[in-house]
Amino acid sequence: MLFMVSVKDVPSEKLIKELAIYLKDNYKIISPPSWSRFIKTGAHRERLPQYDDWWWIRAASILRKIYLNQRIGVERLRKMYGGIRSTGLRPAHFRKAGGKIIRLILQQLEKAELVRTIKGEGRILTPSGYALLDRVSIKIFREIIKENPNLRKYAFQ
Repeated sequence: MLFMVSVKDVPSEKLIKELAIYLKDNYKIISPPSWSRFIKTGAHRERLPQYDDWWWIRAASILRKIYLNQRIGVERLRKMYGGIRSTGLRPAHFRKAGGKIIRLILQQLEKAELVRTIKGEGRILTPSGYALLDRVSIKIFREIIKENPNLRKYAFQ
């Protein structure tokens, strides 16, 4: 049975979780550098990331954002992953996420041939990147249908 399911049709949490596991197991190029254990992901954060596999989760999330936004650069991703910094009694302010992490993940995704750069416009997915995300989406959708068969009507057959 062939489903016409895209990234937009499945829950983002499940997609990112499944994609992070796939990237960790199949793409050895995508791996955290040694200094990643000691850094925060942005100026708005107070603590280090809690999970050991946060690098692959961020890579999967970036892949999903590129799929949804088509062409996207580091600055837009910094804004998307940024947040409010608590400044105590003073009013809180928005801070962008760190650019080094995002830039390094994008470079690793380019080496894995899932993303490519268009000069002056940002990054886009390659055909193999689209295929990977669609394949993982179909897998998740099949699992969701097994849990709830009434959702079968939402898949274009």
